[in-house]
Amino acid sequence: MHISTETGLLDRIQQNLTDYLVFHRAETRSLDPAFATAVEHLVQFVLNGGKRLRPTFAWWGWRAAGGPDNTAQAGAALRAASALELLHAAMLVHDDIIDNTDTRRGHPTIHHTFTTLHHNRTWNGNAVQFGTSAATLLGDLALVWADDMLHSSGLDPHAVARALRPWQAMRTEVLAGQYLDILSPARGDHTSPTAVRIAELKSASYTVQRPLEIGAEIAGADQWTLEILRRFGSRIGIAFQLRDDVLGVFGDPAITGKPAGEDLREGKRTLLIADAFSRTRDQHDHEAIDLLQHLLGNPELDDTHVDQARETLNRLGALDAVERQITELTTTAIATLHESGLPEPANTQLTKLADAATNRDH
Repeated sequence: MHISTETGLLDRIQQNLTDYLVFHRAETRSLDPAFATAVEHLVQFVLNGGKRLRPTFAWWGWRAAGGPDNTAQAGAALRAASALELLHAAMLVHDDIIDNTDTRRGHPTIHHTFTTLHHNRTWNGNAVQFGTSAATLLGDLALVWADDMLHSSGLDPHAVARALRPWQAMRTEVLAGQYLDILSPARGDHTSPTAVRIAELKSASYTVQRPLEIGAEIAGADQWTLEILRRFGSRIGIAFQLRDDVLGVFGDPAITGKPAGEDLREGKRTLLIADAFSRTRDQHDHEAIDLLQHLLGNPELDDTHVDQARETLNRLGALDAVERQITELTTTAIATLHESGLPEPANTQLTKLADAATNRDH
């Protein structure tokens, strides 16, 4: 089966992750059975969910730069790309701790799982602190394993060295984005430039742009190809985050796996919220300002409050404005791709990925 068939690609990514995690899970048993039991929660979290967008973008970056499809070299490239899913798992585990989120993909988050375990076993100490500590360590482990998987992928040393340039930049960028994401509500910063910068660092870079670069660098891409992929990736990455922002307020919990209005409870200063505050000031809508300030960051929000926020965001025109921006970013990115003349099937597949990343319900 050719890797680049849609089903074949996802199956190979899943198999790469399974092979790596099964091997290292066995290693943890030799260290301590209790540790192995804890690690099993991380293994299941990685294997039982996710859209695999990051390794998929990396694969098509490889193909766009002329990387072959069905060779030993291609297999090594895809194993390296699959390591992005472990990095993603690390970021999600830590993000859930920071946001104090109880559910992810419709299941309890890892820190919540360990808090419940501590409580049910009536162990000594603080259950919440134990859950946070255990999840922090497992997130760290996923980050370590991501690096290990990249280096043990079978790529030649020169390809690894090229991949490390965007890989290392990506890790620092996403942590910078995470920090700005917690700094913004602490400062009461509702401005659009801050929200855009957070989207660029926290999501656009590590979801789309850097994975594309990693795949292309492994293939030995020239600077022209890298620049096309960067321009495409940065726009689709921001549009991806804007879609996440919309779903964080307007998403269906049965589909997203998260409670309705979770971003409101967490007080996230997204571009959707920043645009709404800008419009309240422009329209001198003091009632809307008071309502949004009251609801944003309130952990006790119920469905009625969420509905009030949704109605206000709609009435102000903030939702329509963000939807227009998603459309404009996606359209411009795809036009850049089509004008570039990148080889097929990479051009077509990246177009499909752009649509899947920005036009989704979860």
